[in-house]
Amino acid sequence: MRPDVQAFFDPATFTVSYIVADPATGAAAIIDPVLDFEPRAGGLSTRAADALLAAIAARGLTPRYVLETHAHADHLSAAHHIRGRTGAKIVIGARIVEVQKVFAPVFEADIAPDGSAFDVLMHDGESLPLGELTITALHTPGHTPACLTYLIGDAAFVGDTIFMPDYGTARADFPGGDARTLYRSIRKLLALPPETRIFVGHDYLPEGRSDYRWETTVAEERASNIHVRDGVSEDDFVALRSARDVTLAPPTLILPSLQVNIRAGALPPPTPAGHVFLKLPVTPLDA
Repeated sequence: MRPDVQAFFDPATFTVSYIVADPATGAAAIIDPVLDFEPRAGGLSTRAADALLAAIAARGLTPRYVLETHAHADHLSAAHHIRGRTGAKIVIGARIVEVQKVFAPVFEADIAPDGSAFDVLMHDGESLPLGELTITALHTPGHTPACLTYLIGDAAFVGDTIFMPDYGTARADFPGGDARTLYRSIRKLLALPPETRIFVGHDYLPEGRSDYRWETTVAEERASNIHVRDGVSEDDFVALRSARDVTLAPPTLILPSLQVNIRAGALPPPTPAGHVFLKLPVTPLDA
C-alpha cells in the first residue's frame, strides 16, 4: 500500500520532517519533528512543530505516533511538544538506552537511561499498526547505535543513514557510530525492492544543485549514490567515510540537541526560580 507523505523542510537545520498518513483511515505518524532553537539568544519556539499540527488538523488526520529515527545531534526534537498536544506516542529504536548511557552523564541529566522517556522502543523487525498500514522497524545502525528506518507501505524513512544520491551518506564518527556497520545497514536498505521510495532526513545542497530534495528510490541510490552505489566495496566505503569524517566539525546544535533529545524532546526541569537551563560542558582543548 502507498501512504500519503507530506514533507516539511526546516532551512535552519536542513532537516526534513514528515507527516505519513493512511489514506483509508486518516491515521498518521509524524517523523522527526523539529523544535526551533536559536542558540545565540537561547530562544525556543514551536513554530515548525505547530505547522505540522496545523496541517494534520486541516487534513482531518489523527496523529498516532511521533517516530524518531534516532537521537538527533543537529536539531532539538519537538516530539514531547507534539505528544502533549495530541497524545501521540513517541517511538524510537530500543538501543536508545546505549545513547542515553553515554550522554546522560555528560550533561548530568536526571533521567533513567532505560528508554522510559519514550513510549515505544522498537527492535528490528517489530511493527505497529497505522490504520490499514503497518509501520515496520529496520535497525540501521552506523550513524548512531539506535538508528531505525521506518518502512510504511512502499516508503522507507531512513533518517540520517543515507542521503540523496548526489550527497552520499551519514557521518559515522559519533559515539557508537561505525562506518563498517553503516555500510552493512545501507546494503540492507538497498536490498529492498528497487521501486521503494526513500525519504531522507536532511538535504545539504551539494555543489551543482540549487533545489532541496528529499525523495529518491532504492534503484536511484544503487545506481548513483556517490558514496555507496553498487560496486563500492565495504573497505572502499570505510576508507572514504573515515577520511571524510575527520574533516567534519561537530554539528552546531549538538550540545543543546542531545541533552533534550535523550529526554524525548523534553526540556530539563525548571529551577526553583522557574528558569530552564541547558548545560554547556567545557572540555579543555589540550586535555
